[in-house]
Formats: sequence, structure tokens, C-alpha cells
Amino acid sequence: MPEPAVKLRDVATLAGVHPATASRALNPETRLLVSEETASRVLAAAAKLGYRPNPVARSLRTRRSHTVGVLIPDLNNPLFPPIVRGLEDRLATAGYVALIGNTDGDDARERKVFEQMRARHVDGYVLATAHLRNPLLAEAVRAGMPVVLMNRIAEDYSLPAVTVDNERGVKMEISHLVSLGHRKIACVAGPQDVSTGLARYRGFQAAMAAAGLEVPPNRVAFARAFSIEEGRRCTSEILADGDGITAIAAGNDMLAVGSYRALDQAGLACPADVSVVGFNDMPFIDMLRPPLTTVAFSHYQVGTEAAQLLLDRLNGSTGPVKVLYLAPELIVRSSTARLS
Repeated sequence: MPEPAVKLRDVATLAGVHPATASRALNPETRLLVSEETASRVLAAAAKLGYRPNPVARSLRTRRSHTVGVLIPDLNNPLFPPIVRGLEDRLATAGYVALIGNTDGDDARERKVFEQMRARHVDGYVLATAHLRNPLLAEAVRAGMPVVLMNRIAEDYSLPAVTVDNERGVKMEISHLVSLGHRKIACVAGPQDVSTGLARYRGFQAAMAAAGLEVPPNRVAFARAFSIEEGRRCTSEILADGDGITAIAAGNDMLAVGSYRALDQAGLACPADVSVVGFNDMPFIDMLRPPLTTVAFSHYQVGTEAAQLLLDRLNGSTGPVKVLYLAPELIVRSSTARLS
């Protein structure tokens, strides 16, 4: 016959403490409420007895599932795994588990996954999928749901969020291209219905204006998604105009990879004929040929900061909404060269 399950009371007895004290010591969220010596004794007793907390019983007591719903727009994008890793690591220290959902950038799919997670009583959400003016965000605010945006911000700053300073990052790129002698700089902009695409395009416009450079409409193309194929399509559209561009600022690294493909199909070399810059510094982007000049920021930190913002909300923080901007860093590689 199987041995009876070890109960919290058994751990408390072996550690010589009250069951409530043992419960606090075993919960990462409340461990600081007991002394370090007591916590060590309880943890040692739990390890010796092979105690495993019952999450269902715990959720009934605390009215929390200790799960967090995380919505990602595209799990094929190499940007997101290190972000999710940071998120999971920080949540784990507080005893939470992340449920990951992929939305493929589709609003209807996002709502479906959001509601499925809600039916499973997640304690809060971290969304990397939010479109501007998405009614789901307004509903979440009205319902008082703990929601944090990651690599996105709400248009009205109504939700906690963490992202990189997109406009500053693009300005650094344009300043770099201008310093190399480029004047005819095209823009493969990201989707304008998400904050990253809009902010980076605004940064491009501001940087070009500051440099005294015009941006004719034929040097800008708007991608429908942050994808390689959209980068190829947009770049081909710009090249077909025959304006003689010498550089391309792409809205992210995936779009920049698409620009590489379009240049190759047009018989043009990067950077000999056209320099290219991206944004995000995705893993392995330095292994392209040529390695891509791009804007870097700590992907892992985006995840840890988003997790902390949500934990603050779950722990009852009622302070002002925090929107964190991480500092960008320009990484110069071989995809940009001085105009000859």
C-alpha cells in the first residue's frame, strides 16, 4: 500500500513550530515573517519528510491560484524566450508559475486565450501582445484585474508596463547612419497599432528632422507584422521606387532580416550598396552575414521587471501606475558602413 501523504502538521511537529508558522516558512511570499533560523528548520523538516505542498488546498485557503497568465505575440520570435525566462525566474522566487499563451498577433485569439486563462483563475496577467486601443485592456482596467504590459505600453498609460526607450534607441541609430554620411535613409516601420512600432517610427521621424533630412513618402513602408516576410515585402516596395536609398532603418531585427533578403533579391549588397540597422539585438543576430547593427537592451530584465510590477499589484500596491523604460544601447556591427 502507498505510504500516507506527509501533511503540513507533520512538518510543523518535526520542526517544533505551530502549523501556521510552518506554512509561512514554506511560502516564499511570507517567509520573511519568520526568523531565518526557524525558516531553515522548517525547510529542513520538509525536505527530510518529502513534504510537497498541495496547491489546490493552498488556493482554497488564500483564494489565489499562484499562476500568472502570460500572452506572447509570436513564440517563433527569438526576442521572447529570454524575456519569458526573466519573468519566470522572478515569479518563481515568489511561488508563482507562468502559463504561456501564443496569440500570433491576432486580437481574437488573444481574447480567447485571455478568457481561457481567466477561467482557470490566474491571479494576474502579463501581456506582450497589446495593441493600441485594444478593448481588452479597457475591460481589464474597469474590472480591476492585475495586468502588466511587457515590451508594450498602453496609449493612455493606464497600466503598469516595462519596455525599452524606443524613440531614444532609433535616434541613436539614425545619428550613427548620418555620421557615416548617409542622407537617403529609408524606414521599414513596424505595425502602427502597437506601441513599439509607433514609438520607433516617431523616433525615426524626429531623428531625421533633427538632422535636417527629408523623408519622402516613398522611403517609408509600414509592415503589417514584425516578421521577416513583411520586412522583405516592405524593402522590395521601397527599392522598386528607384529613389537610390543608401540605408534602411528597420523597426526590429526580424524586419531587418527581411531587408537582407530583399536586397539580395535585387542584386544589392549590404553594406556596400545599402546599410541596414535593426532593433532588439535578438539572440544569434550577430551571426548573420553581415552581422547586424542594432539596438540592444536587457531582454531578461524586461521579464524580471514586468514580473515585479505584477507582484507589486498582487501584494496590494495602490501607488501610481509605473511605466519603466530600459536604456537602449547601440551595437555597431558590419551591416553599416561609411558612404563611399
